[in-house]
Amino acid sequence: MTSPEVVRSPDAATRAQFDLVIDVRSPGEFALDHVPGAVNLPVLDDAERAEIGTIYAQESRFKARRVGAAYVARNVARHLETALADKTGGFRPLLYCWRGGMRSNAMALILSQVGWRTAVLAGGYRTYRREVTARLYEDAPGIQAVVLDGPTGSGKTAVLHRLAQRGVQVLDLEALAEHRGSLLGALPGRAQPSQRMFESRLLAALEAMDPARPVVIEAESSKVGQRIIPPTVWQAMAAAPQIVLAAPAPARARYLAAAYGGLAADPERLIALLQRLPSHPGPRQLESWQSQLAAGALEALAADLIAQHYDPAYRRSSRKQARAPLGEVAIDAVTPNDLDQAAEAVARLLARLAPPPQ
Repeated sequence: MTSPEVVRSPDAATRAQFDLVIDVRSPGEFALDHVPGAVNLPVLDDAERAEIGTIYAQESRFKARRVGAAYVARNVARHLETALADKTGGFRPLLYCWRGGMRSNAMALILSQVGWRTAVLAGGYRTYRREVTARLYEDAPGIQAVVLDGPTGSGKTAVLHRLAQRGVQVLDLEALAEHRGSLLGALPGRAQPSQRMFESRLLAALEAMDPARPVVIEAESSKVGQRIIPPTVWQAMAAAPQIVLAAPAPARARYLAAAYGGLAADPERLIALLQRLPSHPGPRQLESWQSQLAAGALEALAADLIAQHYDPAYRRSSRKQARAPLGEVAIDAVTPNDLDQAAEAVARLLARLAPPPQ
């Protein structure tokens, strides 16, 4: 029987050499962030981990190790009988825990004794996290970015999705952050991922990009909801050429009324959000919006928000940007057909880009 192999790099190319990446940390640790594509087969669950920590701190290291070993043995046995039951003799897993210590090595030793070519990531999750930080906070992202801009309600996200369906490379920051990117952009019933998880998703998306082809990114502020866009990606967006979607305000109001219609089901929450607008609406304005909500006049409410908040904010932001214009795409009514045509027009503009130097 062989001992577990030690792997030093957690990069995507190294991970691709293994059949499965196994995160042996507790479910709570896994939920906060994990290596992309990893599955969670914990050797200690959250309650067991807390119990072992208490025994270690309040009683003795020896007892903590003994009790912990029993939990680990039972949990690994369960994984062998369930999640790993169908793995053949050639199965090659890569394991990691918090810092490549006792938890991953305990499970790796058992899997190696089974006969599988098992490896452990040296330094565990902390090694992986250092790579994410270096790639997103120090290194250039290595993509040919193009920013898709336009005022709120012009259908940028919908066009981005249509571009992806046409085979165009897109970086969907709002999908990665699980937020639509504005004060009203929270997705019903869904919390945003942690900052670390957002960064893990972002790095995985960047690693999948072909550097020889443009990558379209929707214009965002430096934050998507509460998730911060790492500086190297933000800098690439700031320096990228842009394509602007242009649609008349009434069409955008109709589009927003449909897109954010779900918010009207909770008028009190919506008004509470509107009170936090940077434009600081006064009591009369809030009363007017409450009346519109009560009457179901979502289009009128959207038109007010466009005129008083969204468009002024967009103009201020546009004045601060120095992106080179790549083109403008006019959209008449922001209907599905119009958005299809807009995606085709954007794709034609992208085709004019010169390939990056080799």
